[in-house]
Amino acid sequence: MRDRWSGWLAGAALCTGFYCGSLAAAVENTWEISWDGEAYGYLSHMDLREQSLLNPDNSIARLPEKSATVELRLNLRAQRDNLQLTMRPILLAQENRTDIDSWQQREGYLSQWQIRLQSSESWSLSGGREILNWGPAQFASLASPFYFDNGRSNPLRELSGVDNAKLLWAPDREQSLSLAWITGSGHDREDVWRDTWLLKAEHRGDEWAGGLVVSQTPDLDPFFGLYGQRTVSDALLLYAEARSSTLANALSSPADAAQPFTIATPSLRRTDALLGAAYAFESGQSINLEYLHYGHGYTADEEEAYFARAESSLLWAAQALSYAPALLGRDYLYLAWQSNPLESYGYWRLMATHSLTDHSRKLSAYVEYKLSDSVTALALGELAGEHERQEFSDIYHSTLTLGLKAALP
Repeated sequence: MRDRWSGWLAGAALCTGFYCGSLAAAVENTWEISWDGEAYGYLSHMDLREQSLLNPDNSIARLPEKSATVELRLNLRAQRDNLQLTMRPILLAQENRTDIDSWQQREGYLSQWQIRLQSSESWSLSGGREILNWGPAQFASLASPFYFDNGRSNPLRELSGVDNAKLLWAPDREQSLSLAWITGSGHDREDVWRDTWLLKAEHRGDEWAGGLVVSQTPDLDPFFGLYGQRTVSDALLLYAEARSSTLANALSSPADAAQPFTIATPSLRRTDALLGAAYAFESGQSINLEYLHYGHGYTADEEEAYFARAESSLLWAAQALSYAPALLGRDYLYLAWQSNPLESYGYWRLMATHSLTDHSRKLSAYVEYKLSDSVTALALGELAGEHERQEFSDIYHSTLTLGLKAALP
């Protein structure tokens, strides 16, 4: 609630700043003011598994089976000389329903905002709420400590930034070095990243690019991240990401189901690695194929014991659902095939995820079709398997979202 009020107050203050900047532009013609945005309206349906081991009869997670959402996403910009101000306010109204109850959500917040001062050609200083995410991977983000899910698997999802102050040195187009102090985890999130320091070095060549990330969060061991890509030809791109990290809370699942769960705070250090390739066709369509090894996940025996405990006790089911790692297994394959983003009719993206640990699969598709220059119809569907003891199919069978998107102004 405190963050919600602070978001409203910050939004009001920044909007006032934009209004004053507009007046200044009218009088002195020194401010460059611009804005754009998108308005969304969509309906969602989730076909839940009634006999879910982790969420029986939806009694633990209380997931909405049906929802109606109206959302406004704006981009506001003002620039004067070497000073730049940007904001991304979000206004959200949502109606959620289950078989037994319903609830509403009304929210306004700043997903991102930044004040940036370009003190020289090489140095800049910025502060605000920023998405500190980088690297070429589609399935998961390993090189950033803040975003394991980078949102690319769900084009409708709105990522929110972390609050930070950052100093950037970029003497040329090839290399850069940035130092950031994270003051908070951002909008409506548990403040796990407060007082984190992050250092990122990046180099870009003609055919390759790479970066190194080091961060230190209180009560956690240092985070180390790497990312890199190489252009092999006009059609083929190879890339990789890796990290070595500990988690603030990690649910341990012994292979012996008779033993209880334990929660390590923090977890042991583990290594995650992702290898990927992207191939672009002459039509503009492209395919990404990725392999992920997730060191914080479970072995096949540990995952089987994880579901066995959840089945035996409602308390253990709640614990399993609340403290599970980002992915249950150790090894995954991910495939994404998308159309040319510059096509005039719209855009489509097909995605498939396969767990090599429990052999579960998830298929999803996203489609946009332009109805006019400013209005686009959209659909997002997801199909999980039927097995109740597998990662992707224990909670739900399928999801479907249908809606409209309007470009502003």
